[in-house]
Amino acid sequence: MTLMLASVTGPEEAEIALAHGADIIDLKDGARGALGALPPETVQATVAAIRGRRPVSAVTGDLPMEPETIADAVAAMTATGVDYVKVGLFPDARRFDCVRALSRLAGNTKIVGVMFADLGADPDLLPILAEAGFAGAMLDTARKGSGRLLDHRDVAALQDFVAACRRHGLIGGLAGSLEPPDVPRLLLLAPDFLGFRGALCVGQDRTARIDPARVAIVREMIPLDARSRALQDAKPSTVDYRLLAARGYAVDSAADETATDRIFVRDFDLAIRVGAYARERETPQNVRFNVDVAILRLARAAEDMRDVFSYDIVTDGIRMLVAHEHVALLETLAERVAAFVLAHPRVVRVTVRVEKLDLGPGGVGVEIRRERPAEVAQVHHLFPAATGGPDPKAAE
Repeated sequence: MTLMLASVTGPEEAEIALAHGADIIDLKDGARGALGALPPETVQATVAAIRGRRPVSAVTGDLPMEPETIADAVAAMTATGVDYVKVGLFPDARRFDCVRALSRLAGNTKIVGVMFADLGADPDLLPILAEAGFAGAMLDTARKGSGRLLDHRDVAALQDFVAACRRHGLIGGLAGSLEPPDVPRLLLLAPDFLGFRGALCVGQDRTARIDPARVAIVREMIPLDARSRALQDAKPSTVDYRLLAARGYAVDSAADETATDRIFVRDFDLAIRVGAYARERETPQNVRFNVDVAILRLARAAEDMRDVFSYDIVTDGIRMLVAHEHVALLETLAERVAAFVLAHPRVVRVTVRVEKLDLGPGGVGVEIRRERPAEVAQVHHLFPAATGGPDPKAAE
Protein backbone atom coordinates (compact mmCIF):
# COMPACT_ATOMS: atom_id res chain seq x y z
CA MET A 1 0.00 0.00 0.00
CA THR A 2 1.00 3.63 -0.52
CA LEU A 3 0.98 6.85 1.47
CA MET A 4 0.08 10.29 0.08
CA LEU A 5 2.68 13.05 0.53
CA ALA A 6 1.41 16.60 0.04
CA SER A 7 3.91 19.43 -0.41
CA VAL A 8 2.83 22.66 1.28
CA THR A 9 4.27 26.11 1.91
CA GLY A 10 3.32 26.67 5.53
CA PRO A 11 0.80 26.14 8.33
CA GLU A 12 -2.28 27.27 6.37
CA GLU A 13 -1.74 24.87 3.48
CA ALA A 14 -0.73 22.15 5.92
CA GLU A 15 -4.13 22.40 7.60
CA ILE A 16 -5.89 22.02 4.24
CA ALA A 17 -3.80 18.95 3.40
CA LEU A 18 -4.52 17.48 6.83
CA ALA A 19 -8.25 18.14 6.57
CA HIS A 20 -8.38 16.21 3.31
CA GLY A 21 -6.39 13.19 4.46
CA ALA A 22 -2.75 13.65 3.41
CA ASP A 23 -0.51 11.08 5.12
CA ILE A 24 2.75 13.07 5.10
CA ILE A 25 3.08 16.85 5.15
CA ASP A 26 6.08 17.98 3.12
CA LEU A 27 7.42 21.52 3.39
CA LYS A 28 8.99 23.23 0.40
CA ASP A 29 8.78 26.38 -1.70
CA GLY A 30 7.45 25.31 -5.10
CA ALA A 31 8.48 28.62 -6.66
CA ARG A 32 12.16 28.01 -5.93
CA GLY A 33 12.88 24.86 -7.89
CA ALA A 34 12.40 21.15 -7.37
CA LEU A 35 13.57 21.27 -3.76
CA GLY A 36 13.22 24.92 -2.83
CA ALA A 37 13.72 25.23 0.90
CA LEU A 38 11.44 27.26 3.15
CA PRO A 39 12.84 29.46 5.94
CA PRO A 40 13.50 27.38 9.08
CA GLU A 41 11.07 29.52 11.07
CA THR A 42 8.26 28.65 8.63
CA VAL A 43 9.09 24.96 8.90
CA GLN A 44 9.21 25.18 12.69
CA ALA A 45 5.87 27.01 12.83
CA THR A 46 4.26 24.34 10.65
CA VAL A 47 5.64 21.51 12.78
CA ALA A 48 4.17 23.26 15.83
CA ALA A 49 0.79 23.69 14.12
CA ILE A 50 0.59 20.04 13.07
CA ARG A 51 1.33 18.91 16.64
CA GLY A 52 2.29 15.36 15.68
CA ARG A 53 -0.94 14.62 13.80
CA ARG A 54 1.09 13.55 10.76
CA PRO A 55 4.75 12.92 9.94
CA VAL A 56 6.42 16.04 8.53
CA SER A 57 9.23 16.26 6.00
CA ALA A 58 11.16 19.23 4.67
CA VAL A 59 13.66 19.79 1.89
CA THR A 60 17.12 21.31 2.26
CA GLY A 61 17.08 23.20 -1.05
CA ASP A 62 18.67 22.85 -4.48
CA LEU A 63 22.17 22.87 -3.07
CA PRO A 64 25.55 22.22 -4.70
CA MET A 65 27.05 18.81 -4.00
CA GLU A 66 29.45 20.06 -1.32
CA PRO A 67 29.57 17.64 1.62
CA GLU A 68 29.85 20.22 4.41
CA THR A 69 27.19 22.47 2.88
CA ILE A 70 24.79 19.55 2.60
CA ALA A 71 25.52 18.32 6.13
CA ASP A 72 24.99 21.80 7.60
CA ALA A 73 21.67 22.16 5.77
CA VAL A 74 20.44 18.78 7.03
CA ALA A 75 21.44 19.66 10.60
CA ALA A 76 19.65 23.02 10.37
CA MET A 77 16.46 21.47 9.04
CA THR A 78 16.56 18.68 11.63
CA ALA A 79 16.59 21.35 14.35
CA THR A 80 13.13 22.51 13.25
CA GLY A 81 11.62 19.26 14.54
CA VAL A 82 10.64 17.61 11.24
CA ASP A 83 10.45 13.83 11.06
CA TYR A 84 12.22 13.51 7.69
CA VAL A 85 14.76 15.62 5.82
CA LYS A 86 14.85 15.34 2.03
CA VAL A 87 18.21 15.92 0.34
CA GLY A 88 18.67 16.47 -3.38
CA LEU A 89 21.38 14.26 -4.89
CA PHE A 90 22.17 16.01 -8.17
CA PRO A 91 24.53 14.57 -10.81
CA ASP A 92 27.99 15.36 -9.54
CA ALA A 93 31.04 13.25 -8.77
CA ARG A 94 30.88 14.55 -5.19
CA ARG A 95 27.43 13.27 -4.39
CA PHE A 96 28.86 9.98 -3.11
CA ASP A 97 30.96 12.06 -0.71
CA CYS A 98 27.84 13.98 0.31
CA VAL A 99 26.05 10.74 1.15
CA ARG A 100 28.96 9.56 3.26
CA ALA A 101 29.17 12.94 5.02
CA LEU A 102 25.55 12.51 6.11
CA SER A 103 26.15 9.10 7.65
CA ARG A 104 27.15 10.76 10.93
CA LEU A 105 23.73 12.46 11.06
CA ALA A 106 21.64 9.54 9.86
CA GLY A 107 21.63 7.88 13.27
CA ASN A 108 19.48 10.69 14.68
CA THR A 109 17.81 12.02 11.54
CA LYS A 110 15.60 10.24 9.01
CA ILE A 111 17.17 11.33 5.72
CA VAL A 112 15.59 10.70 2.32
CA GLY A 113 17.86 10.98 -0.70
CA VAL A 114 16.13 12.49 -3.75
CA MET A 115 17.31 11.57 -7.25
CA PHE A 116 16.02 13.01 -10.51
CA ALA A 117 14.70 11.01 -13.43
CA ASP A 118 15.31 13.84 -15.90
CA LEU A 119 18.93 14.26 -14.81
CA GLY A 120 20.02 10.64 -14.97
CA ALA A 121 19.23 9.06 -11.60
CA ASP A 122 21.92 6.59 -10.58
CA PRO A 123 20.54 3.33 -9.09
CA ASP A 124 24.03 2.53 -7.81
CA LEU A 125 23.43 5.15 -5.13
CA LEU A 126 20.77 3.06 -3.39
CA PRO A 127 23.07 0.56 -1.61
CA ILE A 128 25.30 3.47 -0.59
CA LEU A 129 22.33 5.31 0.88
CA ALA A 130 21.38 2.19 2.81
CA GLU A 131 24.94 1.72 4.07
CA ALA A 132 25.04 5.37 5.20
CA GLY A 133 21.87 4.88 7.26
CA PHE A 134 19.42 6.83 5.10
CA ALA A 135 15.76 6.15 5.81
CA GLY A 136 14.70 6.24 2.18
CA ALA A 137 15.09 7.30 -1.43
CA MET A 138 12.83 9.18 -3.78
CA LEU A 139 12.69 9.57 -7.54
CA ASP A 140 11.52 13.02 -8.67
CA THR A 141 11.99 15.43 -11.57
CA ALA A 142 14.24 18.47 -11.34
CA ARG A 143 12.97 20.58 -14.26
CA LYS A 144 9.27 20.96 -13.63
CA GLY A 145 8.60 22.20 -17.14
CA SER A 146 10.23 19.18 -18.76
CA GLY A 147 7.43 16.69 -18.25
CA ARG A 148 6.08 14.24 -15.70
CA LEU A 149 7.97 11.41 -14.06
CA LEU A 150 6.38 8.94 -16.50
CA ASP A 151 7.73 10.99 -19.41
CA HIS A 152 11.25 10.17 -18.25
CA ARG A 153 10.89 6.64 -16.86
CA ASP A 154 8.48 3.92 -17.96
CA VAL A 155 6.63 1.81 -15.44
CA ALA A 156 9.11 -1.07 -15.74
CA ALA A 157 12.01 1.21 -14.76
CA LEU A 158 10.00 2.70 -11.89
CA GLN A 159 9.11 -0.80 -10.75
CA ASP A 160 12.84 -1.60 -10.64
CA PHE A 161 13.50 1.52 -8.55
CA VAL A 162 10.81 0.67 -6.00
CA ALA A 163 11.97 -2.95 -5.82
CA ALA A 164 15.60 -1.88 -5.32
CA CYS A 165 14.59 0.45 -2.48
CA ARG A 166 12.73 -2.38 -0.82
CA ARG A 167 15.63 -4.77 -1.35
CA HIS A 168 18.01 -2.37 0.40
CA GLY A 169 15.62 -1.64 3.28
CA LEU A 170 14.82 1.91 2.15
CA ILE A 171 11.48 3.68 2.00
CA GLY A 172 10.80 4.23 -1.70
CA GLY A 173 8.87 7.23 -3.00
CA LEU A 174 7.87 8.62 -6.40
CA ALA A 175 7.05 12.19 -7.41
CA GLY A 176 7.56 14.51 -10.35
CA SER A 177 4.70 16.65 -11.69
CA LEU A 178 2.31 13.77 -11.07
CA GLU A 179 -1.30 14.20 -12.20
CA PRO A 180 -4.44 12.29 -11.15
CA PRO A 181 -4.30 9.92 -14.18
CA ASP A 182 -0.83 8.84 -13.02
CA VAL A 183 -2.09 7.63 -9.65
CA PRO A 184 -3.68 4.27 -10.61
CA ARG A 185 -0.66 3.53 -12.81
CA LEU A 186 1.86 4.13 -10.03
CA LEU A 187 -0.20 2.36 -7.37
CA LEU A 188 0.53 -0.83 -9.34
CA LEU A 189 4.15 -0.49 -8.19
CA ALA A 190 3.27 -0.16 -4.47
CA PRO A 191 5.74 2.62 -3.64
CA ASP A 192 5.82 3.63 0.00
CA PHE A 193 4.58 7.08 -0.92
CA LEU A 194 3.56 9.25 -3.86
CA GLY A 195 4.40 12.96 -3.70
CA PHE A 196 2.24 15.79 -5.06
CA ARG A 197 2.36 19.55 -5.39
CA GLY A 198 1.10 20.86 -8.74
CA ALA A 199 -1.81 18.39 -8.87
CA LEU A 200 -3.06 19.82 -5.57
CA CYS A 201 -2.94 23.48 -6.59
CA VAL A 202 -5.32 25.88 -8.30
CA GLY A 203 -4.92 25.48 -12.06
CA GLN A 204 -2.35 22.72 -11.42
CA ASP A 205 0.17 25.55 -10.95
CA ARG A 206 2.67 24.43 -8.32
CA THR A 207 3.34 28.07 -7.39
CA ALA A 208 -0.35 28.73 -6.67
CA ARG A 209 -2.23 27.98 -3.46
CA ILE A 210 -3.52 24.52 -2.61
CA ASP A 211 -7.06 23.78 -3.75
CA PRO A 212 -9.03 21.66 -1.23
CA ALA A 213 -11.09 20.02 -4.00
CA ARG A 214 -7.96 18.90 -5.86
CA VAL A 215 -6.43 17.52 -2.67
CA ALA A 216 -9.62 15.53 -2.09
CA ILE A 217 -9.56 14.02 -5.59
CA VAL A 218 -5.98 12.80 -5.24
CA ARG A 219 -6.63 11.53 -1.72
CA GLU A 220 -9.67 9.54 -2.82
CA MET A 221 -7.66 7.83 -5.55
CA ILE A 222 -5.18 6.37 -3.05
CA PRO A 223 -6.63 3.75 -0.67
CA LEU A 224 -5.75 4.48 2.93
CA ASP A 225 -2.68 2.59 4.07
CA ALA A 226 -2.70 0.63 7.33
CA ARG A 227 0.24 2.78 8.45
CA SER A 228 -1.65 6.02 7.90
CA ARG A 229 -2.74 8.17 10.79
CA ALA A 230 -5.45 9.46 8.45
CA LEU A 231 -7.30 6.21 9.16
CA GLN A 232 -8.29 7.74 12.47
CA ASP A 233 -10.14 10.47 10.56
CA ALA A 234 -11.98 8.17 8.15
CA LYS A 235 -15.65 7.99 9.13
CA PRO A 236 -18.25 5.71 7.52
CA SER A 237 -20.55 8.73 7.23
CA THR A 238 -18.15 10.31 4.72
CA VAL A 239 -18.19 7.38 2.29
CA ASP A 240 -18.18 8.46 -1.35
CA TYR A 241 -20.44 5.80 -2.87
CA ARG A 242 -19.61 7.06 -6.35
CA LEU A 243 -15.97 6.16 -5.77
CA LEU A 244 -16.84 2.77 -4.33
CA ALA A 245 -18.91 1.97 -7.39
CA ALA A 246 -16.01 2.94 -9.63
CA ARG A 247 -13.80 0.51 -7.77
CA GLY A 248 -16.21 -2.33 -8.36
CA TYR A 249 -18.16 -2.45 -5.12
CA ALA A 250 -21.94 -2.81 -5.44
CA VAL A 251 -23.50 -0.30 -3.03
CA ASP A 252 -26.81 0.36 -4.78
CA SER A 253 -29.24 -2.51 -4.47
CA ALA A 254 -31.19 -1.14 -7.46
CA ALA A 255 -28.19 -1.10 -9.77
CA ASP A 256 -27.80 -3.70 -12.51
CA GLU A 257 -24.71 -5.64 -11.45
CA THR A 258 -24.55 -7.45 -14.82
CA ALA A 259 -24.32 -4.33 -17.01
CA THR A 260 -20.85 -3.80 -18.42
CA ASP A 261 -18.87 -1.42 -20.60
CA ARG A 262 -15.77 -2.19 -22.68
CA ILE A 263 -12.26 -0.81 -22.40
CA PHE A 264 -9.91 -1.91 -25.14
CA VAL A 265 -6.28 -1.74 -26.18
CA ARG A 266 -5.69 -2.20 -29.89
CA ASP A 267 -2.47 -3.13 -31.72
CA PHE A 268 -0.14 -2.51 -28.78
CA ASP A 269 3.25 -3.61 -30.15
CA LEU A 270 6.33 -4.36 -28.08
CA ALA A 271 9.68 -5.97 -28.78
CA ILE A 272 9.90 -8.70 -26.16
CA ARG A 273 11.66 -11.97 -25.39
CA VAL A 274 9.25 -14.79 -26.11
CA GLY A 275 9.31 -18.20 -27.76
CA ALA A 276 10.18 -21.85 -27.20
CA TYR A 277 13.01 -22.10 -29.74
CA ALA A 278 16.59 -21.51 -28.67
CA ARG A 279 17.01 -18.82 -31.35
CA GLU A 280 14.06 -16.92 -29.84
CA ARG A 281 15.99 -16.46 -26.63
CA GLU A 282 18.73 -14.54 -28.40
CA THR A 283 16.83 -11.58 -29.86
CA PRO A 284 13.61 -9.79 -28.89
CA GLN A 285 10.80 -10.09 -31.42
CA ASN A 286 7.83 -7.90 -32.16
CA VAL A 287 4.62 -8.99 -30.48
CA ARG A 288 1.18 -7.39 -30.76
CA PHE A 289 -1.32 -7.32 -27.92
CA ASN A 290 -5.06 -6.74 -28.22
CA VAL A 291 -7.01 -6.66 -24.98
CA ASP A 292 -10.76 -6.21 -24.48
CA VAL A 293 -11.95 -5.64 -20.92
CA ALA A 294 -15.54 -5.80 -19.68
CA ILE A 295 -16.01 -3.59 -16.63
CA LEU A 296 -18.96 -3.02 -14.34
CA ARG A 297 -21.01 -0.11 -15.61
CA LEU A 298 -21.54 2.91 -13.39
CA ALA A 299 -25.07 4.10 -12.74
CA ARG A 300 -24.01 7.62 -13.75
CA ALA A 301 -21.76 9.37 -16.24
CA ALA A 302 -18.04 9.42 -15.45
CA GLU A 303 -16.77 12.82 -14.29
CA ASP A 304 -13.10 12.38 -13.41
CA MET A 305 -10.39 9.77 -12.86
CA ARG A 306 -12.15 8.41 -9.79
CA ASP A 307 -14.82 7.04 -12.13
CA VAL A 308 -12.75 5.16 -14.69
CA PHE A 309 -10.73 2.03 -15.26
CA SER A 310 -7.77 3.43 -17.20
CA TYR A 311 -6.47 1.69 -20.30
CA ASP A 312 -3.02 2.71 -19.02
CA ILE A 313 -3.43 -0.01 -16.40
CA VAL A 314 -3.53 -2.58 -19.20
CA THR A 315 -0.54 -1.26 -21.17
CA ASP A 316 1.52 -0.66 -18.02
CA GLY A 317 0.75 -4.16 -16.80
CA ILE A 318 1.94 -5.67 -20.06
CA ARG A 319 5.15 -3.64 -19.94
CA MET A 320 5.87 -4.85 -16.41
CA LEU A 321 5.08 -8.48 -17.21
CA VAL A 322 7.51 -8.61 -20.15
CA ALA A 323 10.24 -6.30 -18.81
CA HIS A 324 12.79 -8.84 -17.60
CA GLU A 325 11.73 -12.46 -18.04
CA HIS A 326 11.80 -14.57 -21.19
CA VAL A 327 8.43 -16.29 -21.68
CA ALA A 328 8.50 -19.55 -23.60
CA LEU A 329 4.83 -19.73 -24.66
CA LEU A 330 2.37 -17.13 -25.92
CA GLU A 331 -0.30 -19.04 -24.01
CA THR A 332 1.57 -18.38 -20.76
CA LEU A 333 1.95 -14.70 -21.59
CA ALA A 334 -1.74 -14.34 -22.45
CA GLU A 335 -2.73 -16.02 -19.17
CA ARG A 336 -0.53 -13.63 -17.20
CA VAL A 337 -2.02 -10.58 -18.89
CA ALA A 338 -5.54 -11.87 -18.25
CA ALA A 339 -4.83 -12.59 -14.59
CA PHE A 340 -3.31 -9.14 -14.13
CA VAL A 341 -6.34 -7.37 -15.61
CA LEU A 342 -8.86 -9.51 -13.70
CA ALA A 343 -7.19 -8.53 -10.43
CA HIS A 344 -8.94 -5.13 -10.69
CA PRO A 345 -12.23 -5.40 -8.74
CA ARG A 346 -14.31 -3.71 -11.42
CA VAL A 347 -13.26 -6.11 -14.22
CA VAL A 348 -15.58 -9.04 -14.88
CA ARG A 349 -14.24 -10.40 -18.18
CA VAL A 350 -11.17 -10.03 -20.39
CA THR A 351 -10.16 -11.24 -23.84
CA VAL A 352 -6.44 -11.28 -24.63
CA ARG A 353 -4.99 -11.78 -28.10
CA VAL A 354 -1.20 -12.10 -28.50
CA GLU A 355 0.45 -12.32 -31.95
CA LYS A 356 4.01 -12.75 -33.15
CA LEU A 357 4.66 -10.39 -36.04
CA ASP A 358 8.08 -11.51 -37.32
CA LEU A 359 7.42 -15.05 -38.47
CA GLY A 360 6.27 -14.37 -42.02
CA PRO A 361 3.65 -12.58 -44.09
CA GLY A 362 0.84 -13.47 -41.66
CA GLY A 363 0.45 -13.14 -37.93
CA VAL A 364 0.34 -16.14 -35.61
CA GLY A 365 -0.73 -16.19 -32.02
CA VAL A 366 -3.27 -17.09 -29.39
CA GLU A 367 -6.50 -15.62 -28.06
CA ILE A 368 -8.03 -16.43 -24.67
CA ARG A 369 -11.13 -15.29 -22.81
CA ARG A 370 -11.30 -15.33 -19.02
CA GLU A 371 -13.93 -14.10 -16.60
CA ARG A 372 -15.03 -14.09 -13.01
CA PRO A 373 -18.28 -13.18 -11.21
CA ALA A 374 -18.68 -9.54 -10.24
CA GLU A 375 -17.74 -9.08 -6.61
CA VAL A 376 -19.98 -7.55 -3.97
CA ALA A 377 -18.26 -6.13 -0.89
CA GLN A 378 -19.66 -5.07 2.46
CA VAL A 379 -18.78 -1.39 2.86
CA HIS A 380 -17.27 -0.35 6.19
CA HIS A 381 -14.76 2.33 5.22
CA LEU A 382 -14.09 4.29 2.09
CA PHE A 383 -10.54 2.95 1.95
CA PRO A 384 -10.04 -0.48 3.54
CA ALA A 385 -6.90 -0.80 5.63
CA ALA A 386 -4.05 -2.84 4.24
CA THR A 387 -3.15 -6.07 6.01
CA GLY A 388 0.46 -5.76 5.07
CA GLY A 389 2.87 -3.59 3.17
CA PRO A 390 6.25 -1.94 3.23
CA ASP A 391 8.23 -0.95 6.29
CA PRO A 392 5.94 0.90 8.75
CA LYS A 393 8.74 3.32 9.67
CA ALA A 394 7.50 5.43 6.71
CA ALA A 395 4.63 6.73 8.85
CA GLU A 396 6.28 6.98 12.25
